[in-house]
Amino acid sequence: MGKLLHSKASLQPAESAIVSQQAILIMRLHDLKPLPGAKHRRKRLGVGESSGRGKTSGRGHKGQKARSGGSIRPGFEGGQMPLIRRLPKRGFNNSRFKETVGVVNVGDLEEFFEDGSLVNESTLRKRGLVRGHLQVVKLLGKGSITKQFSIEIDRVSAAAKEKVEKAGGSVVLCKTSSEGT
Repeated sequence: MGKLLHSKASLQPAESAIVSQQAILIMRLHDLKPLPGAKHRRKRLGVGESSGRGKTSGRGHKGQKARSGGSIRPGFEGGQMPLIRRLPKRGFNNSRFKETVGVVNVGDLEEFFEDGSLVNESTLRKRGLVRGHLQVVKLLGKGSITKQFSIEIDRVSAAAKEKVEKAGGSVVLCKTSSEGT
C-alpha cells in the first residue's frame, strides 16, 4: 500500500519496536483507486446482433427519433396546441420601469472612508462601493460606525440614519422618492 517512513536499521532497538508496531505508512498517488462502482463501461452500440445492441442500436424502427439529429424540442406535442400555450398568462412584467438601487452599508463607510469626510454617490463610485448604471443609492444599517461622516445620499434606512447621527455625522437626502415616477 505505501512505504514505511523509517528503516529499522537507522533506529535504536527500542525505537524500532515502536515504529514496527505503529507501521507509519506514506500514501502515494499510485495508491489511490476509484471506488467500486464508480467506473462504468461505455455502451458500444451497433456492434453485431449478439451484443444485444446491434442493428438499430436501441432506437427502434424508422421515424424521426431513429434518424441522426432527430430529436424534438421539450414541450412539443406533435403539432397540437402545447400545454404552455393552452394555459392563460398570469401577472405582468414591469421591468421597463424597474428602479435600479445600489446598496451601501454603514460598516462599508467605516472601512473605506476617513473620519469627517464627505460621502456621496461620486465618492462611493471612486472607492468601488457602487458600480454600474443606478437610479438610486441607498444607505443601510448593517455594521457599526464610529467615525463622523457628512452623507449626501438618495435614500437611507431608519437604522442607518440613527447610527450615523449617533456617531456625530449628518445625513442629507439628495432626491425625493417621488422623483422620476
